Amino acid sequence: MKNKTVFKNPKAKFYHKLINNEAVYNDMSINRYKKDVANSVNYQSKDKLKNLDILKKKINSIKKCELKKNATNMVFGDGNPSSSIMIIGEGPGANEDKEGKPFVGRAGKLLDKMLESIKLNRKNVYISNVVNFRPPMNRKPSEVEINRYLPFLNKHIEIINPKILLLLGSTALNAIIGNEIIISKARGKWVNKKIGNANPEVISSFHPAFLMRQPDQKKYAWEDLKMIRKKISQLKIKLND
Repeated sequence: MKNKTVFKNPKAKFYHKLINNEAVYNDMSINRYKKDVANSVNYQSKDKLKNLDILKKKINSIKKCELKKNATNMVFGDGNPSSSIMIIGEGPGANEDKEGKPFVGRAGKLLDKMLESIKLNRKNVYISNVVNFRPPMNRKPSEVEINRYLPFLNKHIEIINPKILLLLGSTALNAIIGNEIIISKARGKWVNKKIGNANPEVISSFHPAFLMRQPDQKKYAWEDLKMIRKKISQLKIKLND
């Protein structure tokens, strides 16, 4: 019978097994991928929030702006900054100006219902506007005002870096796509648009405020929403409920 070697030092025992090919290892590979991906996502998220905060401060530091002068609050954004779906409206209304968030009035409630119809909500989309301060009397932003805020909007989109960009209404359409086409002709059509380092699939639809005035147009907005739902599936976008 072979005598069993006795080791007082645990390290000596390990080295003995290693030399004699007796060392036993867990045959499961060490999976660092998930941990690395999680860390990468965290870093990206922190970086995104930092850049959004910088952008917000830049917008708030604008001088000699009539929109800012007459507004109560800046309306920057709402929802999930990590979302792959971004929505752009026209500009803040009275309720938005009061609360400092986009789409919180009657049009906002309709937008929430529209999103719910395709299983979306403010936890899995990100919302902003072409201009960040309320135009007096809820008027449409002027071309000068749109052009002044457009660099901030483009940077906002670049930071969020969405896969899908939904433009609500003619102001958002004209700011991002151009004045060559009207909303009734542009809606329901996908356009690939490079905005800074972002390269989203862009679709236009009617603004909820317009739909409240023209309820017969809701059927077209519904078709646009179904196209978005289909695109979410095609792009394999994971939604945070």
